[in-house]
Amino acid sequence: MVLTRYNILILVAAGGSAALLLGALAFQYIGGLAPCALCIWQRWPHLVAVLLGALGLFVGGGRLIPALGGLAALTSAGIGVFHVGVEQKWWEGLASCSAGSISGVSTADLLNPAVDVAQVVRCDEIPWQMLGVSMAGWNVLASVALAMIWFALARRP
Repeated sequence: MVLTRYNILILVAAGGSAALLLGALAFQYIGGLAPCALCIWQRWPHLVAVLLGALGLFVGGGRLIPALGGLAALTSAGIGVFHVGVEQKWWEGLASCSAGSISGVSTADLLNPAVDVAQVVRCDEIPWQMLGVSMAGWNVLASVALAMIWFALARRP
């Protein structure tokens, strides 16, 4: 693989998504912060962007792959904006993660001390923030920046 400007920017954009994924996994498995449903949803578009980046490096310099990478990053940003709104109580979140639901867990399992019932992770609570911005907010900012890189690649002559 030759390191052209195109390849370097693909590496930066896809690498940024990979870094966000690794950071989320580190918070989850090392920091002990279990993700809510919206947190998980924000991860999938980044995985798509990483796969598109790998495809772009091996297939070459078309415009379609960067455009799709930009859409993937914007999708994660959009989910993140919704998540921030739920955290800030600007609108209602998903019933499955904002209402403390234990749906799908049987009464017998709830009463059985031998069964480990996972704690409900609420989407409307902020478990961690930096400079007053939650993880979902940081995802929005980073995802928009990555989308700009992807779209710059898609527009190149």
